[in-house]
Amino acid sequence: MSSPLVSGSDAPGLGRILSTPALVFLGSLHRRFDGPRRELLERRERRQAEVAAGALPDRLPATAELRDAEWTVAPAPPHLQDRRVEFSTPVDARAAATALLSGACIWIADLEDATTPLWENVIGGQLALADLVGGAIDGTGGTAAVAAVPLRSRPALMVRPRGWHLDEKHLTVDEVPLAGALVDFGLFVFHNAAALLAAGSGPALHLPKIESHLEARLWAEVFAFAESELGLPAGSIRASVTIETVWAAFEMDEILWELRDAVVGLNAGPGDYLFSLLKTMRDHARLDEVRVPPAVPAGEDGTTTAATDTVDPFRTAYSDLLVSTCRRRGTVAIAGGVAGTTTGGSQPRPRVPDGFREAQEHQMRSGYAGVVVTDPGLVPLCAEIYTRLPGARGGGAAPPVPADPTALLDLAAVHRAGRPDCTEAALRADIAVALEYLVHWLAGRGSVVIGAVREEAAAAEICRTRIWLRRRDRVVLDTGRKVTPALVAEIADGVLEMLAEVWAEQPGGRNLLADARNLLVDLTTGDRFADFLTREAYELLP
Repeated sequence: MSSPLVSGSDAPGLGRILSTPALVFLGSLHRRFDGPRRELLERRERRQAEVAAGALPDRLPATAELRDAEWTVAPAPPHLQDRRVEFSTPVDARAAATALLSGACIWIADLEDATTPLWENVIGGQLALADLVGGAIDGTGGTAAVAAVPLRSRPALMVRPRGWHLDEKHLTVDEVPLAGALVDFGLFVFHNAAALLAAGSGPALHLPKIESHLEARLWAEVFAFAESELGLPAGSIRASVTIETVWAAFEMDEILWELRDAVVGLNAGPGDYLFSLLKTMRDHARLDEVRVPPAVPAGEDGTTTAATDTVDPFRTAYSDLLVSTCRRRGTVAIAGGVAGTTTGGSQPRPRVPDGFREAQEHQMRSGYAGVVVTDPGLVPLCAEIYTRLPGARGGGAAPPVPADPTALLDLAAVHRAGRPDCTEAALRADIAVALEYLVHWLAGRGSVVIGAVREEAAAAEICRTRIWLRRRDRVVLDTGRKVTPALVAEIADGVLEMLAEVWAEQPGGRNLLADARNLLVDLTTGDRFADFLTREAYELLP
């Protein structure tokens, strides 16, 4: 049985991370699970075709008995019971050191949305995880021979691998690329699971982009296989699932059931959920209710972001259903990611956004047990809020909320939530955010400060979807101009000129700008709607 062929460059730490035994393990994961993974990806395409033909996402009739039955998932292990504040970052040595000192309960080492899968990032991320678990990263931003912070006093580590839809082209078996999810997961557990268990914790994952309970079942099978292959105790690999797709929102009970021996909670992902709704319903006959998604509000400084915290019926239904499902099944709900804002100067400092405290207190009272943040400056405030309010560590103070899943598809509510003004300024803002994010992503940074707000892939996905929908529908703007491919290209070129002032002097900067511009224009002016921006952009990476 041959090991995967490695075609990536000789990144630092490559020999240590891709040892022969590690490659053999990755090969066994690929041979066992890549076929089922590809079948599930084909199932996604069939579901999308059904929606285009007039069907609507809904609860599954075949699992009605499961949903009606009373059951709960396995309790969380001690090290994953306090989840008041989860700190999510890209994965490198500096981020790991920041996490050590953050005061967060959980460090989400995000190999998906926050990390560009450049080959050196893939290997470097795994090297940072191994150094952290092995005690070679201290709390000063560097590495040290002896651990400065004992394992037991650190934030619990949870790794977010890539989604099922992403490949890793630098590792192949019979010229077939390995799944990025299996590479990220496999290397993490191979190098760290035993050490984590010996330290009294254990390997834990944050599972992204799941679109059905069958995809959750596949993860459960991967966990069991890995435990057997590596000699780990059964049930030692645990996971939280982010509900960030329309399909997953209708199958929360089923997802929890499939992972009932491993799951430790559900995380809200409102940004990606909105993107999933717009993507899924783009060709439906009722598209007139959702053709132009909610507006990007302007901040006090004139900047815009793909903000997702607007209160409206369909997002309230999504949140209520997630909380009530977790309550009924004996696990916790964690609120979606909160981006810290920054102020100017050579050393940006976190600033609490307007209404932030009130929003977090509302979420706590709604039943959330904690929240994800992306800026360490927000950790102390969130810890204070989720500790002070009633029900701290137990999932909030609210009783279970009866939630109507049909409201998840209240497209009229999406429409009412704020069809954006058909202004040229709004279109320019979306193009600017999407283009600037893409440039940074291609340069190797998946978590980026844009307009004083830290953004990840969801922001660019929502913005480019707005652009595509406006162009497809030839929306007439306030200036009297129709949104055409020529107009999108014209505005993108204008944004490019502004970004060139910053990027032109950086190595390869002009090429990155051109690649980002051409990709964005191609994806927003063509008839085909690409499922994931990052999957398309990945083809441009070396």
